[in-house]
Amino acid sequence: MAFPNSQQVRQLIKPLWFSACLLPFLLLLFDAFTSGGRELGANPIEAIQDRMGLWALRFLLLTLSLTPLRQLTGQAWLQQLRRMTGLFALFYVSMHFLNYLVLDQGFGWSFIIEDVLKRPFITLGMLGLLCLIPLGITSTTSWRRKLGRRWQKLHRLIYLIAILGCWHFWWQVKSDIEEPLLYSLMLAVLLGFRLWKIKLAKKTTPG
Repeated sequence: MAFPNSQQVRQLIKPLWFSACLLPFLLLLFDAFTSGGRELGANPIEAIQDRMGLWALRFLLLTLSLTPLRQLTGQAWLQQLRRMTGLFALFYVSMHFLNYLVLDQGFGWSFIIEDVLKRPFITLGMLGLLCLIPLGITSTTSWRRKLGRRWQKLHRLIYLIAILGCWHFWWQVKSDIEEPLLYSLMLAVLLGFRLWKIKLAKKTTPG
């Protein structure tokens, strides 16, 4: 089977992938402005918060899934989508936070600080955002060259961020855990696959 070459990935697949990643945000804007927000339900701010948070978590898991998919299918070009997907995860996490900051709290910093300190699921979400920001900043090739081996160590934070995201979601819903359980199981499979690959590599390494 012929794999897409670099030019095909750059000129065709990446633009299509970018459009697909942006689609949830465009659909949210459509729902918010075409019907005066009625499509978002009785509490549009909460609806925006939930939708952006869910897509942030989905993109985090999708970012983590690209390497296993590449290894299982032999489709090396999939790795070229990892950076863009990770940046979209940061984008949706940022929209999730900005909705909370601006629409929900109205820049009420005293209430926000109190929320972060007293509501554990918000604490976890804030930690995830703070960890994700340096990954976005250092995602460029130039930063990878500057950091060298430290770049790989820094970007392993994605595993912690995904755990914090699932945990944040779980604690937010409190009793109805079916959906966060599903995402947590997906994350467990992705992390389990990585641990298996590491163990396999150690067994096959001479000495």
